Amino acid sequence: MSCVLFKELESACGLKIGIATLNSEKSLNALNMDMIQLLTPQLQKWKDDDSIALVLLEGAGEKSFCAGGDVVSLYKAMATVKNGKIDPTDYIENFFTAEYKLDYLIHRFEKPVLLWGNGIIMGGGLGIMAGASHKVVTESARIAMPEITIGLYPDVGGSFFLNKMPDQVGLFLGLTGASMNCEDARFVGLADYYVKHNFKADLIEKLLLTKWGKTKSLNHDKLSEVLQSFQNTSGKPPISEVKNHIEKISDMSGFNSLIEKVDYLLSIEIEDKWFNRAQKGLSHGSPLSAHLVFQQLKHAKGLSLGDCFRQELSMSVQCGRFGEFKEGVRALLIDKDGKPNWKFSNLNLVPQEYVAPFFESLWDKNTHPLATLGKE
Repeated sequence: MSCVLFKELESACGLKIGIATLNSEKSLNALNMDMIQLLTPQLQKWKDDDSIALVLLEGAGEKSFCAGGDVVSLYKAMATVKNGKIDPTDYIENFFTAEYKLDYLIHRFEKPVLLWGNGIIMGGGLGIMAGASHKVVTESARIAMPEITIGLYPDVGGSFFLNKMPDQVGLFLGLTGASMNCEDARFVGLADYYVKHNFKADLIEKLLLTKWGKTKSLNHDKLSEVLQSFQNTSGKPPISEVKNHIEKISDMSGFNSLIEKVDYLLSIEIEDKWFNRAQKGLSHGSPLSAHLVFQQLKHAKGLSLGDCFRQELSMSVQCGRFGEFKEGVRALLIDKDGKPNWKFSNLNLVPQEYVAPFFESLWDKNTHPLATLGKE
């Protein structure tokens, strides 16, 4: 069976809803190259099809929309690297290029895109979610950008959307990999509506009875009205842990350097399971990744979405070359020993000459694989 299922449902007014289902329950719908290569042309087709009023993106099963990118396949590609070099046509570059093009397509999709955010949504799944015009989270939503635990950094547009969060929150989430619930996601701008999962069938039925038209902006408004009505009957969501700790998080702004900010976070003594897990994620994560996250958000401030993806592609390919990403995946998902041997044991030992090359483009403007983003 295909790893992505597509169907079109005709509404009462004759226009259709395109539904794409990530279909790999065993891997928690982890985003692989086959999925990307199926999703991209189909979404482009629906974008250009006047009979399609809106698109719904969902994950198969009850556990996850998408638990992240297929980093195991990336690990296998990195295992073939010799002498620290990757061929320009390597799988790693191709994977990230294709993934970022898909994410950008969703961000710039003029028709409404409804993302049904149920269960686990991490990494590459969050990249898809962030671009949707109408992001719904259910009571089971668990959202995170935990790349620091595998020697990577929050890519898939994280440079763009983490910078739009309340003061210091994007940096905090990137440094700690902290898990967010449905209300956290709404508070930081990663979700728009809270709807209970058992309302999903009723919601689709309501969408099929809605009088969609040819005007995209009006269809956006109609979808918003429908989702608001379901949110109104979904009851009270859980408290936002991020909002609950916003004072401590925003106090990071009183420190300038990464080391000072991290020392501050780790020095906070509090009996709180959520915050303590965040501190643990920070202290056990890759020191190099922490530096990348800090510099990533600095470099990306004020950049367009296209430029953010262009910066991230260079960073991601460099991560594949350096070896930290490979070691992180090995420890977490291959050998599963939970003991990554990071190149640097703490933040103070990471030389800036190791960090700087991650922010140098590997291509000039004309030859960049993502050169056309934002210039279509």
